[in-house]
Amino acid sequence: MNRIMLLASASSLAALIGGAAMAQETITGIDALDDRIDDIERDVADDMARAEDAARFGSPEGRQGFSGSAALGYSGKTGNNESQDLSLGLRLRHAQGPFVQTLGAALDFSESEGSSTKEDIFAVYDANYYFNQNFYGFVLGRLQMDGLADELTADDIADGVALSDKVRRDAFLGFGPGYRVVNTPEMTWRVQAGIGISYLEFGDDTSVTEEAAIASSRFFYKFNDNVFLTNDTDILNSDTALRANNDLGVNFKMTDTISTRVSYLSEYNDSRAIKTDNKLGVSIVFGF
Repeated sequence: MNRIMLLASASSLAALIGGAAMAQETITGIDALDDRIDDIERDVADDMARAEDAARFGSPEGRQGFSGSAALGYSGKTGNNESQDLSLGLRLRHAQGPFVQTLGAALDFSESEGSSTKEDIFAVYDANYYFNQNFYGFVLGRLQMDGLADELTADDIADGVALSDKVRRDAFLGFGPGYRVVNTPEMTWRVQAGIGISYLEFGDDTSVTEEAAIASSRFFYKFNDNVFLTNDTDILNSDTALRANNDLGVNFKMTDTISTRVSYLSEYNDSRAIKTDNKLGVSIVFGF
C-alpha cells in the first residue's frame, strides 16, 4: 500500500483546485515564461496559505446560506504530439447558524497520444456543528480515486510494484467531537478525534473495508508580530495500517516586502517497506 491517506478538511483542496496551464509557446517565449512565473508564485502563495486556519479562533465568521466557487481548465495539443488536459475544481459552502458544511472536489484528466495518463478524482465533505466557541462536532467524508490503478507502467514494473500495491479507491467516513484546548490571540490548539469506516480498493480488484479511528491536532503559536509557528497532525489507525502525517512550519515576515515559510512534512505508513517519507520545504516571497 504505497499511498498515505491525508485527513484533510475541504479547505485544503484549494491547493488542488486550479485550471490547467495553457502557456502560449511563442517564438519569443515571453508569454510562456510569464505563465511559468505565475505558476511558481501561485505554488508559493499556496504554501504560505497552508499556515492559515479560518477556524483557528472559534466558529468562523462567514456568509450564511450557500456560497462557493468553481474553476475549469482545458488544453489540447495537435501536430507532432497530441495531448489533452482537463482540470475541474469545485468548492461549495453552506452555513446555517452554528452548522457549517463544505464540499470540495478536484478532477484531473490527461491524455497523450490517445492513451489516458491521468484519471484522478479527489473529494472531501466536511461538516462542523459549533456548540460553543470551544466544543464542536464534526463529520468527515473523503474519496480519492485513481482511474489508472489497474494498469502497470514501465516504472511500476521496474520498481517491482504489483497491481495489489496500487490503490484504485481510498475512502473514509467518520465523525466525532472536537475541542479547543487553548484559544488566545498568541496561541491556539484544537484537537478532534472520532471513529469511522475505511475502504480501500486495489488494482487487482481486491478490497478492504474496516473500522478505523482518526485523530487530528492543529497548533498555532505566535512568537511576535513577524514570526509564528504551526504544527498540524493527522492520524488514521485501522487493522490494515497505521498512517500519520505531521506538518511543522515556521513563517517569518522578515520585512514588509520579504516573507519566508520553512516547513517539514513527515508521512508515516507502517504497511510500507520504508515506513516514513520526509519533505523539507522553503518558500520565499519578495516584493519590490
